[in-house]
Amino acid sequence: MTPEELLTTTRTVRKRLDLTRPVPQELVERALTLALQAPTGSNRQDWHWIVVTDPGKRAELAELYRRSYNAYRGAGPSPEERFPSDESRAATQHRVQNSADYLSEHLHEVPVLVVPAITVPDGKLPPGNQAGLWGSILPAVWSYMLAARTLGLGTAYTSLHLVYEKEAAEVLGLPRDVRQAALIPTAFHTGDTFRPAARQPLSEVLHRDRW
Repeated sequence: MTPEELLTTTRTVRKRLDLTRPVPQELVERALTLALQAPTGSNRQDWHWIVVTDPGKRAELAELYRRSYNAYRGAGPSPEERFPSDESRAATQHRVQNSADYLSEHLHEVPVLVVPAITVPDGKLPPGNQAGLWGSILPAVWSYMLAARTLGLGTAYTSLHLVYEKEAAEVLGLPRDVRQAALIPTAFHTGDTFRPAARQPLSEVLHRDRW
């Protein structure tokens, strides 16, 4: 797989996660080892990675996610409201919603849930712009997802469970100075037909020197 292929075909995998095939721990640890090469602010490496395979804990995290997802799903605009003048994007959004519904319903069945987290003094998020904090772990999260792809695993970046971050921290036994950054379902995937996604043309989002 070329770097270009890896970057353009590492997709969010929801309905094609294999819920029946166990994932060897060594594969997850190999992907995480590669992820630890990602940049981190001042080389602090304050990150932590909780790999959840226990069925009971997966079920508890999935329930928190589901509660948050249902509220989010019910409050959001319809695809037609979101893209009133673009039938193609509205149709794509319907497919995204359908796959997101599926993940919410089956998250507890995903064999591995990876929770990236980062140490924060006293557990208090800094005021104002937090790019420096999350920039010290989110590049590693994406590196994990890329590495997982090379190892035959599918992943999805999710964060809705963070509405109930305190409850999730209790499930995971996290100390108060460790804050969660995401929840990454991880499993083998079915099929091999991942393709680049449709995206806005660069010309519509590129700005030179100023807006």
